[in-house]
Amino acid sequence: MKNRNVLVLFLLLAGILVSCNSGTTTQSKKTPTLKDAFEGKFYIGTALNEWQITGKDSAGVEVIKNQFQAIVAENCMKSGPIHPREGEYNFELPDQFVEFGVANDKWITGHCLIWHSQAPRWFFTDDEGNDVSREVMIERMKEHIYTVVGRYKGKIKGWDVVNEAIMEDGSMRNSKFLQIVGDDFIKLAFQFAHEADPDAELYYNDYNEWYPGKRDAIVQMVRDLKAEGIRIDGIGMQGHIGMNSPSLEDYEAAIVAYANEGMKVMITELDMSILPNRHRDVGADISTSFEYQQQLNPYTEGVPENEMKLWDNRMLDFFRLFLKHSDAVTRVTLWGVSDGTSWKNGFPIPGRTDYPLLFDRSYQPKSIVPKLIEEANNSEK
Repeated sequence: MKNRNVLVLFLLLAGILVSCNSGTTTQSKKTPTLKDAFEGKFYIGTALNEWQITGKDSAGVEVIKNQFQAIVAENCMKSGPIHPREGEYNFELPDQFVEFGVANDKWITGHCLIWHSQAPRWFFTDDEGNDVSREVMIERMKEHIYTVVGRYKGKIKGWDVVNEAIMEDGSMRNSKFLQIVGDDFIKLAFQFAHEADPDAELYYNDYNEWYPGKRDAIVQMVRDLKAEGIRIDGIGMQGHIGMNSPSLEDYEAAIVAYANEGMKVMITELDMSILPNRHRDVGADISTSFEYQQQLNPYTEGVPENEMKLWDNRMLDFFRLFLKHSDAVTRVTLWGVSDGTSWKNGFPIPGRTDYPLLFDRSYQPKSIVPKLIEEANNSEK
């Protein structure tokens, strides 16, 4: 009887140990993340807004820390916010952004140094409101780039030096930089950025970068810069895409064209609108206009399952393309953390509700996320 009791006690203890070990194993099993899945293939990144940089959006911060390897500031490092008046810089938010990246071991990109939009008005004019001379404009560009790039030397790994300077037909955008300085403002911007931080990677960044005319002009720009001994490391393809455009074939052709020039290729501002495109064939009848607006904003209460599947499939196709060219693609950055904070809500039509990112309005991973993780895990480097 005594031996039997000992045996029963032994079996009970063994069962408890097995149960405890099983529970520990289950609890310690790590939830798969995007940054782990894409490790060794390319950086997976996101853009941070002010609330995330300051920590007010704590849910967004947790997603950034857990899911992404790379970060870029959505707005605070553009020339208008960071250099609002001559001789005056606002480094409060940019400093916090960079400190967050360093503390959390993220690849940090600076966005952006020279851009016609969101530039401070004073940058181009004298005290009387007239355009400054070429010499003054070049000196202002140099001072701005030296100051901003120099401040974060060794911390920011790469810079979007020039943003959106080329039109879809391949012509130069008629910006103030072009009007005052001339075609060589791009060369000068890259030259100054390299002088300010010789170790930083330098990029040209643009949207609709898959249009054949723009693609070919960017390729020629790269050739011209390299012929003059100017450093340029990569092309940023913004990647603001829709359900019908661009085609995968056109996008791949652009990736290949840039890679053939020795450029690193980055998808820098990826989001995919699920909303219908805007058309201009609307009559003047008010009821027709109202119906038209409803057609452009169909998912105010959420996206039907079948439509979400179509969105997932198209986003997955693009990531398959990026993985296919992972020898050239070095970074894929989403332009925002969650659907609720995306700039695509209300663009180009105010009041629209969009669903362009990988995490929903509650910061939960959407159905696409495990699909991307599986695709990355199954792909070869």
